[in-house]
Amino acid sequence: MSAQAARKQAGLLSIGQVLAKLGPEFPDLSPSKLRFLEDQGLISPQRTASGYRKFDSADLERLRYILTLQRDHYLPLKVILGHLDDIDAGRTPQIPGANVRVEAPSILGAERRLSRAELQAEAGASKQLLADAISAQLVPGAEPFGDAAVQSLKALVELQRFGIEPRHLRGMRQSAQREAALIESALKPMRGRREIGSQAKAAEAARDLAGQIQSVRELLTRDALGA
Repeated sequence: MSAQAARKQAGLLSIGQVLAKLGPEFPDLSPSKLRFLEDQGLISPQRTASGYRKFDSADLERLRYILTLQRDHYLPLKVILGHLDDIDAGRTPQIPGANVRVEAPSILGAERRLSRAELQAEAGASKQLLADAISAQLVPGAEPFGDAAVQSLKALVELQRFGIEPRHLRGMRQSAQREAALIESALKPMRGRREIGSQAKAAEAARDLAGQIQSVRELLTRDALGA
């Protein structure tokens, strides 16, 4: 092995090292979930001669991006795969369900971590609107803030233009918690299985169910509006 190849090999991460780096940000990440994501074609880690998976920096940031899309945008893996295919092809697709267009190189960078002042500036929100949003539990109450908080606060800025304030949406958090409890109850048998990858499959099914509930809610709202 050349010196350059040896240095490259030394820079690769094992599954355990990947979990150590991403685990604090994504607590449900596990070896079985990594293998499941590979089986689904979302990541393609290198393999050693002995068959062990090794991840480089690009793999790590791609994985962080996938997990962020799952956690913050509730996207099922099949939708994320199509989104990544567009990025891999050099296109700049919009994140499904979000008014955010992604430049292809951006998946190589970690999700932003913003302070309260940075979040306010990014979303174009007043201090009072941010405080009200936190009080109504529509954005997290503590730093650092991620892209999901930016997206939520930007939406609240637009809603405020029409007189819709965070206090009017206070029940959305309770509604989301009820839906989460319903999904957890439905998936309890799946989570109780001991097969390899069952927890990753349950997590993916949870996001799928959340997406279906969101579709039903959107259709009901449109029907009520006569739209």
